[in-house]
Amino acid sequence: MAQLYFYYSSMNAGKSTHLLQSSYNYNESGLRTLLFTAKIDDRYAEGKVSSRLGIHAEAKLFDENTDLFSVTKADHLQDKLACVLIDEAQFLSKPQVNQLTEIVDTLAIPVLAYGIRTDFLGDTFSGSAALLAWADKLIELKTICHCGRKANFVIRLDQKGNAVTDGEQVEVGGNDRYQSLCRSHFKNFVSLK
Repeated sequence: MAQLYFYYSSMNAGKSTHLLQSSYNYNESGLRTLLFTAKIDDRYAEGKVSSRLGIHAEAKLFDENTDLFSVTKADHLQDKLACVLIDEAQFLSKPQVNQLTEIVDTLAIPVLAYGIRTDFLGDTFSGSAALLAWADKLIELKTICHCGRKANFVIRLDQKGNAVTDGEQVEVGGNDRYQSLCRSHFKNFVSLK
């Protein structure tokens, strides 16, 4: 039975690596997958899911106007899909997460969504909030704070390496702009509301 999975974490937990491994496992068994990644995240290469380990795969781009259900249904009708995988799922809209539930419930295709749960201020991204509410399975991928505890928050850094405590929710960046921290160390920079 198809289900909607949400794999979530802070940065640097290996979400993209896990997604690519899952897709590879399907493909190795002769089963076809469809990968999506956020158009807004162009750090590596447009139209690719890329891991810091150096592995990558082609992916369709999504933005706020992409109808994931229609794109998936059309692709599935051309050649049967075994799984849909979404990278950067925090950038999905609530209606797009609903579309993922339709892929699962109507087309009977499992969907594996990977994303960050909270932003640099500790607030939940809208795509992540909808996935936390509607996914059949929630799986936390863990990474480590510099103190050795589990990191479940991120801070945004300026050009001098100082924590930023205001600004737009979405600002794409990697290790040069963000650092994963445990809650205790996160609260040294940002007060939880």
